[in-house]
Amino acid sequence: MAVKGTNVDLAPVKEASDAEAADFRLDPHLIGLMWDEPFFSKILRTVTKVKTDEIPTAGVLAKEGDIKMWWNPKFLAGLTSLQVKGLLKHECFHLIFEHTTTRKHDPHIVWNYATDLAINSMIPEDELPEGGLIPGQAFKELSMEDKLKMGEERVAQWQALSDAIASFPKNESSEWYFARLMEDEDAKDALTNPAGGGEGGEGPMIPGTMDDHGGWDEMSDEERELVKGKVKQALENAVKECDQSGQWGSVGAEHRATLREMISREIDWKAVLKQFCGMSRRADRTSNIRRLNRKYAGIHPGTYRSYTSSIAVYVDQSGSVGDEDLALLFGELRTLAKHTEFTLYNFDTEVDEKSERVWKGNKAPGMQRTRCGGTDFEAPTKHANKNKSKFDGYLILTDGECYEPKTPNRLKRGWVITPGRQLYFDAPRRDFKIQMKEPKTRG
Repeated sequence: MAVKGTNVDLAPVKEASDAEAADFRLDPHLIGLMWDEPFFSKILRTVTKVKTDEIPTAGVLAKEGDIKMWWNPKFLAGLTSLQVKGLLKHECFHLIFEHTTTRKHDPHIVWNYATDLAINSMIPEDELPEGGLIPGQAFKELSMEDKLKMGEERVAQWQALSDAIASFPKNESSEWYFARLMEDEDAKDALTNPAGGGEGGEGPMIPGTMDDHGGWDEMSDEERELVKGKVKQALENAVKECDQSGQWGSVGAEHRATLREMISREIDWKAVLKQFCGMSRRADRTSNIRRLNRKYAGIHPGTYRSYTSSIAVYVDQSGSVGDEDLALLFGELRTLAKHTEFTLYNFDTEVDEKSERVWKGNKAPGMQRTRCGGTDFEAPTKHANKNKSKFDGYLILTDGECYEPKTPNRLKRGWVITPGRQLYFDAPRRDFKIQMKEPKTRG
């Protein structure tokens, strides 16, 4: 069956017989997931499973405020146990990353491919059904018979898309894969304008996503927000329970950090930025014909000022700041990046100049530890003072475990303190302090 709105086939799988489909039971695979993959099992326990032949494979979809996983027994019966496990993890990732509720980019068919490429980077290849999209892996070789049946145009599209995907590295974001697919005109054309076949339109179609992405755009805004809330709550509970038990299955430390970032409680960064902008020396004057100049009305356009701030962010990476705290801090930075660009530095007793990275919107530099010594707040204070012509203000993200810096501060400064910790001193009057709260979880 083709993906809705296209004639690109879903990924091919072994054809199961009617008898195999009738005998297939999902429950044993869900029980196995509880033992092998407790994190994904905890996500799926909040999902209603619907056996159906209305879709050819499987897929997650929200209906009437309920999160459902639809699955075709004939499709799953044709998979190995490992591939069923991989498919279940794949559907969980679609929920976790809000693919069902947030279509970030058009055309949707290209975004569908991008999400599958990102997700399948995180799943072992032996757990993926045959034909699943894998970065760095080309499509199967076409036989001469296939080529004759498909026709030259479709063969060319097949090869162009195959070459593009084979050139992609693993472990990039959905946004990254989308951008690369859109930049490759031949690959984009293969997805958005797929050619028909040769004589009779026979031969293999261009492989598609391993599951059905249909229906993701049919929710109301209210339903979308309801589902987002349910998914976030499921994610929070799963992370909390896995942290308490220490049982994460195949979810490695890097992915655990990402998941913790996703559930961190958001700071009102708009309010924080107002404090910086209020002290900013920078203001852009912009002519506006709609805003009349009060002194010379009708002669000159008026102007309005838009204030911007250049911000440095110093992340405490001393030994007292654990990886879990770092993940929460970086979760807040992801939110800050939605509102402004900033320059990031790591520090302990010194500022790591080599760690300097600029964070722009979705272009996140990622969490990386480069320091693990003691703590000295003199380091970011002196560094910011030295660069006062470059920055309007700076933030220090820390667990607070150090004494007050003695060096006079020459810029607007803010302190962001990890949950359950506090500064060893009263922040100077000119400074402002933000106390992070524990991630919101329910038992």
